[in-house]
Amino acid sequence: MGAGHDHGGLGAGSGGTVSAAHRTRLRIALGITLTVAAVQVAGGLLADSLALLADAGHMATDALGLGMALLAIHFANRPSSERRTYGFARAEILAALANCVLLLGVGGYILYEAVQRFLTPAGTDGGLTLVFGVVGLVANSVSLALLLRGQRESLNVRGAFLEVLADTLGSLAVIVSAVAVMLTGWEAADPIASLLIGLMIVPRTVRLAREALDVLLEAAPKDVDLAELRAHILAVPGVEDLHDLHVWTITSGMPVLSAHVVVSQEVLDAMGHERVLHELQGCLGAHFDVEHCTFQLEPHGHAAHEARLCH
Repeated sequence: MGAGHDHGGLGAGSGGTVSAAHRTRLRIALGITLTVAAVQVAGGLLADSLALLADAGHMATDALGLGMALLAIHFANRPSSERRTYGFARAEILAALANCVLLLGVGGYILYEAVQRFLTPAGTDGGLTLVFGVVGLVANSVSLALLLRGQRESLNVRGAFLEVLADTLGSLAVIVSAVAVMLTGWEAADPIASLLIGLMIVPRTVRLAREALDVLLEAAPKDVDLAELRAHILAVPGVEDLHDLHVWTITSGMPVLSAHVVVSQEVLDAMGHERVLHELQGCLGAHFDVEHCTFQLEPHGHAAHEARLCH
């Protein structure tokens, strides 16, 4: 005896993914990033500053990442179909993972170039480096403010936010190194700043990659306690047992749940399936951020019947 109950709809009728609400902010951040990357490349060549060129390279990679994030939002909000029942919602998670690969690649390249600059020092124009570093800091701060709210809601936007955050920290490192060169003539400050930029990229990137992989591997959302969720369902009047409980995330802001719920025949006869389903949905809606649920209601002993069919 089975019954499904669906809330929160997915696909075309859901009004789009969480990331879609921040599409305009991502576009503005992309425009700022592309402009500043071009300016910093020119400044790095003029000042012969590895730190400035490293920051420009990182920003160019970020522009690619922001572009991928926007492209992923476009695909993720396409309607579902008979073949792809969830549409392309996972495209945003794939974009976040691709951003991680880009960030790790750029971080490794910056670290390599910094070591090379230690081995072969070059004269750096501290004044020019400082000017272009300040330009980068101001622009990155604007982009950071634009993406601040969205990064709390979407892994895709968080990937873009972390890239811009790394750029902001990189601009600060460029400014500090430029001031050190101007005041002390200490040329090693430039590659040291480059090393710091590279090292700042890695930990945040690894954390983002872990979260994206959790979604792809359909791990339970971090903010959902399965033991507590199970206890709440078992506390619903008439529920005798629970099995095949699964909670996973399609994409950011889209957690889903499915479960087989054993309900006493007396309660099913007295209340009816629809009322029991509403009780279960109300229980979850009041305590957990999981609104899209599919329940199969079963009488006692049905699980053993399922096991025999599977074998």
